[in-house]
Amino acid sequence: MQMVISPAHSVETHRSGTQLRRLTSLLGALSLLLAGTLSPAAATELRPWEDRAVSVETGLLWQVGVNTPLSYRLVPTQLSWRSREAFGWQLGSGRLAVRHRFTLLGTWVQQGPESHYLALAASPSVEWWNRSGTWSVYGGAGGGFGWLDSQAVPGAQGQDFTFNWFARGGFEYRNSEYTSMTVGMMFQHLSNRGQTDPNPGIDALGFTLGWSWKF
Repeated sequence: MQMVISPAHSVETHRSGTQLRRLTSLLGALSLLLAGTLSPAAATELRPWEDRAVSVETGLLWQVGVNTPLSYRLVPTQLSWRSREAFGWQLGSGRLAVRHRFTLLGTWVQQGPESHYLALAASPSVEWWNRSGTWSVYGGAGGGFGWLDSQAVPGAQGQDFTFNWFARGGFEYRNSEYTSMTVGMMFQHLSNRGQTDPNPGIDALGFTLGWSWKF
């Protein structure tokens, strides 16, 4: 028996085949788009200097110099925010970046007549990153103001309100896409800028360790 296919049936079959091919093409395009979007290689990863970051650092500083006869020992803890690169240059095989850095400083006076110091400070963060953005050397200097619990002891600080100045430098290693570790040196000076007499001040030098998150 011979099967007869009507023209209407042929047209319907052709339409169905065309729609199926279009749907297949659309699904293929969407698959390629999703693969490109989700693939780590396709994503543009920002370099550390292109992101903001929050860091926590602590360490131990010892009294140096002759400003005071007391043997101070300080344990500073810094909670800092760093901006994206404010300006920078390609330097050698890496990137020299300058970023804004604002810090909330809490210092435990481990040895000395006072017990604590709470302050605000700001400084530029000058960072040289290698080409791949996996490590950097950094430095910076700045200052601010704060309050401590001054004591009526010869050689101690003359009043609660106290200015601070610091210099820092070290090494930062990026251990994941979002986090990095730091190790460095820090010099810190505390005084009231001659508002009391005497005004012995504190000069302290030591090391710091830290952890940073970019966002």
